[in-house]
Amino acid sequence: MRPISNPISALTLAALMALGAAGSVAAQPATQAAPPAADALRQAAQQAVQSNPDVTARYNAYRASGHEREGALAAYRPRVDATAQVGHTRDRFDNRNPASQSLGHHGVGLNLTQMLWDGHATRSEVQRLDHNRMARWFEFVDASEQAALEAARAHYDVQRFRRLVELAEDNYIQHKVSHDQIQDRFKAGVGRGVDLQQAVARLALAESNLNSEVANLHDVTARFQRVVGAAPAPAVKAGAASAAATPVVELSAGVPTSAAEALRQATTRNASVSAAIESMRAIRSQTEALRSADRPRIEARLRGGLGKNLAGQAGQTQDIGAEIVLNWSLFDGGRNHARTRQFADLLGQAADQRDRACRDVRQTVSIAHNDTARLAEQVRYLEKNAAAIQRARDAYRQQFEIGQRSLLDLLNAENEAYTARRAVANAEFDRAVAYVRVHAAMNTLLPTLGLVRADAAAGGAGAAGADSAAGWQAGDDAAGRCAVVEVAQATTPLTELDARAQALAASRAAVPATPTRP
Repeated sequence: MRPISNPISALTLAALMALGAAGSVAAQPATQAAPPAADALRQAAQQAVQSNPDVTARYNAYRASGHEREGALAAYRPRVDATAQVGHTRDRFDNRNPASQSLGHHGVGLNLTQMLWDGHATRSEVQRLDHNRMARWFEFVDASEQAALEAARAHYDVQRFRRLVELAEDNYIQHKVSHDQIQDRFKAGVGRGVDLQQAVARLALAESNLNSEVANLHDVTARFQRVVGAAPAPAVKAGAASAAATPVVELSAGVPTSAAEALRQATTRNASVSAAIESMRAIRSQTEALRSADRPRIEARLRGGLGKNLAGQAGQTQDIGAEIVLNWSLFDGGRNHARTRQFADLLGQAADQRDRACRDVRQTVSIAHNDTARLAEQVRYLEKNAAAIQRARDAYRQQFEIGQRSLLDLLNAENEAYTARRAVANAEFDRAVAYVRVHAAMNTLLPTLGLVRADAAAGGAGAAGADSAAGWQAGDDAAGRCAVVEVAQATTPLTELDARAQALAASRAAVPATPTRP
């Protein structure tokens, strides 16, 4: 099979995604697939994974590691060499008459060598390459999850700024209406010039905000094209009001409610941690292979040759032999012992890298899971704030019409309403991204998006890697310096803050007011 180098040949890659996780992920039921509303998100993630060069590079590295393992297994099999020679020798003897002899020779032969015992060098090498192959597989899975995560971020950013553009458009319309109304009053001689200048200034600010949001939308769309490889689907213009009411698609299914459970699943499932563990195991096996150099090597050899004057012996036409050969390196200048100590230190380095990967994942999932909870509360508060401000804005507009409110009050209320709706939109999309980050840390983003393998029975390199990962366990090689402990949050309950507010109000009421000078 030719290596994957373009999106068309990478179509087979999408069939491997769901089985890229460790065993607990591969066994997840299909009911955790994304809802139909997430089709755009799913398509963006699938296209990003298929066309991402880093993903295809990791997949090719995994395939190459499988071929390397097959090469190591060849040491168990016999080796057959064919030889052919033709030559001429001239010898001189002091005690023979004639004293010199000239002899031409030629021949062909076969040599068969079979390794009988090599001190477990081949076994250790195959084990090393098995672990190396699994490390490449988990790196491929991690690259796929990260590509899907970046695609999800790009998708949500496009949707976010499309909504912000609609909110900025609505904000501009509201200021335009106020501006035109004040301008008509001024032209009719019933309005003040200062009110018109305030309306002009606020309209210019609303237009500037709209231009900024349009520019931001352009930038995130360009990023979407880079990450996914294609432009996002065109937006359906529905107006700011309906856009604000449209719920954001969130991948909340499958995210543990407990932060401790999310940490446990992430540290045991994350592909980058699994890859680091397999790399450590590969170095351990290589250390075992080095020890075999201090042990004897036994081979069986069989040779056969036909020709004329074989091996320079006059008249010899046939050479057949069988032997058992033992080679034992008794002293190599200390080279092998030095390399053994070297790989013992490399094993310690690999353990450090494993613990670092685990700590990075622990931080990522801890922050992301906390964001899902905190942003849910924040969205409720921001929605409550936005609703109250919009009611106040509507009341200010009515009072402005009858002269009970100034234009500045109305314009300030309009800006506050726009800012509040913008904050709600940002918080909603931030929460959606937080769910995606948790899934990516737990190695469940692709299965949750419904990117399942369609040709499970077809076999192939990806299927072999997924099958091997299905029963994978860290065991005693789990990270030793990465405790799964939930971050303690020292927050003050709102009831206590309310009590403090009441106490402050009471203390202020007890202090008599100081009269001011007229």
